[in-house]
Amino acid sequence: MDIRPIGFFDSGLGGISVLRSALAELPTEDYIFYGDNKNAPYGDKTEAEITALTFRAADRLVSAGVKAIVLACNTATGTCIREIREKLDVPVISVEPAIKPACAAPGSGRVLMLATLATTRLSRYLALQSQMPDPQRVINVPCPGLVDRIELGVYREDAFDDLLDVHLKPYWGWNIDGIVLGCTHYLFIKKAISRYAAMHFTGPCTLYDGNDATARQLRRVLAERQLLSGQGSGKVEFITTGDRSRIIPLFESLLFAK
Repeated sequence: MDIRPIGFFDSGLGGISVLRSALAELPTEDYIFYGDNKNAPYGDKTEAEITALTFRAADRLVSAGVKAIVLACNTATGTCIREIREKLDVPVISVEPAIKPACAAPGSGRVLMLATLATTRLSRYLALQSQMPDPQRVINVPCPGLVDRIELGVYREDAFDDLLDVHLKPYWGWNIDGIVLGCTHYLFIKKAISRYAAMHFTGPCTLYDGNDATARQLRRVLAERQLLSGQGSGKVEFITTGDRSRIIPLFESLLFAK
């Protein structure tokens, strides 16, 4: 039994969606969430910048006494997960774009993988895509601008049509089997993406994300290493590099939103 908290890291607000899955899976653990809101989004930064920022966040969480870290950022995972795991003495669990279940689902349509520009270019993600039964079925769609707007606290269903037009208009009328939410921020605009897909695509347009799978993997790793607590209460401490007076209310509203 280990009562130390679990650390979560994201470039901003997006990782809260993964934390919500972890709270459902492990309600008797406590958590520290580090959001690097000052430097969000990571998707338009260089790999060296992303790595440096991720290492700084990991060091902060380790100094806070966490027993494990969840890298709840697809861009950071794809950039430096191996280096982070080699450096740290605590286990590091990562989130991955859910293209495997999307590609495994039956259908003859295409799969859209929406993510940051950095994620769609990273060798780790491209290697994952190459392992799919039909890699060409997956269309990688970088979506600059979505994270910036979400970080401002905008989540309305009709508030993203202009940006989605920019990124998805070339595929209007296509038969789309699945849409992978390859950035944890996008979980907070699922309704906006589903609404847009229903207006402009054919096919089921099923949404996929890796959050629940990440939470289950977190449980497995903690159990294997005898790090489960069972005495926590789901308490969450928030750390942000941004303006706390603005960011903390957004953290709390997203964490406890119905």
